[in-house]
Amino acid sequence: MAAVPPVSFDDVREAAARLEGVAHRTPVLTSRTLNSLVGAEVFIKAENFQRIGAFKFRGAYNAAAQLSPEQLTKGIAAYSSGNHAQATALAARELGTTAVILMPEDAPRSKLAATAGYGAEIVTYDRYTEDRTSLGHALAEDRGLVLIPPYDHPHVIAGQGTAALELLEETGPLDALVVPVGGGGLIAGSATAATALHPGIRVIGVEPEAGDDTKRSLESGARVTIPVPRTIADGQALSTPGEITFPVNQRLVDGIALVSDAEIVDALRFAFERLKIVLEPSGATPLAALLAGRVDNPPRRIGVIASGGNIDARRFAELVAG
Repeated sequence: MAAVPPVSFDDVREAAARLEGVAHRTPVLTSRTLNSLVGAEVFIKAENFQRIGAFKFRGAYNAAAQLSPEQLTKGIAAYSSGNHAQATALAARELGTTAVILMPEDAPRSKLAATAGYGAEIVTYDRYTEDRTSLGHALAEDRGLVLIPPYDHPHVIAGQGTAALELLEETGPLDALVVPVGGGGLIAGSATAATALHPGIRVIGVEPEAGDDTKRSLESGARVTIPVPRTIADGQALSTPGEITFPVNQRLVDGIALVSDAEIVDALRFAFERLKIVLEPSGATPLAALLAGRVDNPPRRIGVIASGGNIDARRFAELVAG
């Protein structure tokens, strides 16, 4: 008997109802210049305009909103390089509880400051020598908190899938959906929604070249662990795909494209100059893949999830000026 998927299309639709009036319904952007360069119609779901500046609020709130009053009284814990940290902190504030977030010492200052600004307590660790998953579980257990992981949780995955659901509700059928891949929660939720609505759609993930753990894992048929990547796409600097997300992506994702840091910078510059939006490196990887010709046999109508825009002005200026 086939295993029951951890997340269904109904779960994504229920998450959308839970998020209505709480999360932003972000705009879908188009550009004739981009269409001409890519040779297709491209529709960009601009999650940089989401609350906390990234798609992560969708999953964090959907998970936190389903906790019992007793669980909310105890508080929430999470571990994150930045965007899930901010998302969990804001979700906790919205629901009247507290959050303690484990973040790497070298997380972008803007993300550390924003997480603290939403009222969370921050505990730091060294991402290159310590394991955040075990540290996060230990932190939650020691303090009696409910842990909401950044991607390996059915409610988080369902919440992230609402980005693709909204995109397809606005655009109608698409030939392909291009999504950044870190731990795999966004693409797992997006693929669940997209393939349910349009079974023929191609779902293509994008990773930085230095962080190709999901590509390697899909090619080998099992989760592969790589050294912690060093890339400007900090939100995708993971060493192994999620335990829950990976089987979903094995079943629904058609392939993974890789992009260099230089190609990501080109995409940041294009988004700023042509689309008039600011993206963070992780949020720009799907656009980078299209601009660099990394998507094989470009489809006629392509959806892109630009996952976030959390980057401070100085760092953004350094990257695009270089």
